[in-house]
Amino acid sequence: MALCFEELTRMNTTMHVEKDIELIRKLIRDIPDFPKKGIVFKDITPVLQDPQALILTSRLLLAPFADQQVDLIAGIESRGFIFGTRMATDMNAGFIPVRKPNKLPAEKISVEYELEYGTDRLEIHSDAIRKGDRVIIHDDLMATGGSARAASELIRSLGGVVIGYSFVLELTFLNGKEKLEQGIPVHSLLKI
Repeated sequence: MALCFEELTRMNTTMHVEKDIELIRKLIRDIPDFPKKGIVFKDITPVLQDPQALILTSRLLLAPFADQQVDLIAGIESRGFIFGTRMATDMNAGFIPVRKPNKLPAEKISVEYELEYGTDRLEIHSDAIRKGDRVIIHDDLMATGGSARAASELIRSLGGVVIGYSFVLELTFLNGKEKLEQGIPVHSLLKI
């Protein structure tokens, strides 16, 4: 049975946060040379397979936004959908899939962005956001910040207000935070 957001928030205040974060950190594994040679892929699937870690990660991602009005969570394809939908459900907010090209069926808008190993494009439905909607952008990992910045551009172009960024893992050596709009909180559970 799912717990309501208030229960999760209350429970989180009594948790041993550092111990919980360390459990999550130990489960994330490195996969060298994926998806390209020279890239070390941070694999969160062991976190997803462990029921305790899955619940802890969800709770910890919600904590910084507990006292805010959130209308929508924008999850970046594809691993941003995993915790993004859970965050939306627990916060009584809607969920917007931010997708790679040619995955959305209705009218959409798109933007190109840089990856650490090339370029790509993200899209959202053009009716996904109403003017003034308060949106948290979520993805499992922030590397160069390109996909989060692209998602932010899409949301703002439709009149949405980005109120925060949420990541399970941030690769600090790539300085992705510097690409994001200043003054908007960035919450990363783990920083490497």
